[in-house]
Amino acid sequence: MKILAIETSCDETAIAILDARGKLDSATGPRFFVCGNALISQIDIHKEFGGVFPALAKREHAKNLVPLLRKALKEARMLGSRNRTRRDMYTVFSKQLMEILEREPLLLEQVLEVLPTIKKPPIDALAVTYGPGLAPALWVGINFARALALVWNLPIIPVNHMHGHIAAGLFKISATWRVMRQQKTSHNHIEFPLLALLISGGHTELVLMKDFKTFKVIGETRDDAAGEAFDKVARMLGLPYPGGPQISALAREARERKIPTEKYLAAPLPRPMIKSNDLDFSFSGLKTAVLYALRAIEKQTRAHTLAFARELEDAIADVLCAKVKKALEVSHARTFVLGGGVSANTHIRSTLVKLIADTYPETEIRVPPPELATDNAIMIGMAAYVVLANNINLLTQKPDIAADGNARLGD
Repeated sequence: MKILAIETSCDETAIAILDARGKLDSATGPRFFVCGNALISQIDIHKEFGGVFPALAKREHAKNLVPLLRKALKEARMLGSRNRTRRDMYTVFSKQLMEILEREPLLLEQVLEVLPTIKKPPIDALAVTYGPGLAPALWVGINFARALALVWNLPIIPVNHMHGHIAAGLFKISATWRVMRQQKTSHNHIEFPLLALLISGGHTELVLMKDFKTFKVIGETRDDAAGEAFDKVARMLGLPYPGGPQISALAREARERKIPTEKYLAAPLPRPMIKSNDLDFSFSGLKTAVLYALRAIEKQTRAHTLAFARELEDAIADVLCAKVKKALEVSHARTFVLGGGVSANTHIRSTLVKLIADTYPETEIRVPPPELATDNAIMIGMAAYVVLANNINLLTQKPDIAADGNARLGD
């Protein structure tokens, strides 16, 4: 099955085309090959705001989706031209397309100009993120998917963004189908129960799965997410957006140079809720602790910045490890998956992997490659295949898809 996936939940615009095969519960598991992949990040555009500006994100998605569609189709060798004229296409679909894209005039203009020149590709279904995320940004992707579904007469599979992050860590992709055919055993067979830790700018949550259909959030942040704490503290330290990679680089330098954090911090930063009896998180206290600690410093030097970066990263890693350990003890998970943008943090990733390898050797660890840790359309395509495997009727249905900025797994 070939799936064209669209991701516009925040500040990455992405389109990917996947060829997916195999059953979820087979001995080999499903297999995925990326036929085409195109992505544009808006990070440089949002830097001056110190974070993602929703109206600007929406505009950039509308501007970039059609060029990315052409790029992904070309890479997949599916960009065929058609003889049908723009006038014919406008006559048949103009009213419906204008209704679908009435709030996206820039996207509508490109759709009417470019889609008539593209031959319908050999795609079986479309997939699109419906949430969580920024609602204005989500709507751009959803409406673009609806426009493609109309013109190409294809079904749409709505995908939860967090499900995509689980899929990105859970499944591996192969470089070519030739390589996949040569594999005698699959790397995509899954043992349940499965525990996923999803850490990003907007989410920090533990998700338990007893099978591919069931999601249960067993722990989540009560305030700031881990990624949000990184970004807010980075701003306090005078570092550019996004703060997570900046903090990570400085923390790594502090460890390499053996910067003594106790010399530059009056006291260690707190590890919020590390000893609580539940599996929830709280990172707002870290931000407040850094704020007061910085106020007590007469002059912030680079050594101070290095020490704060290392201590913050250590504090977050300590809390995550403690909660994961407790969750593994109560869930007896056979598979552990790490996902979300913060999972690209090398220190957090290596600390969690070591904890599980040393303490729970019977639990298989799955983490995404760094390029799939952040938002992308490949993960949306993989999650869509899982959704379809659980409900093949979606291929004949036309779900009423609406953006849900606060969508939760399991709801």
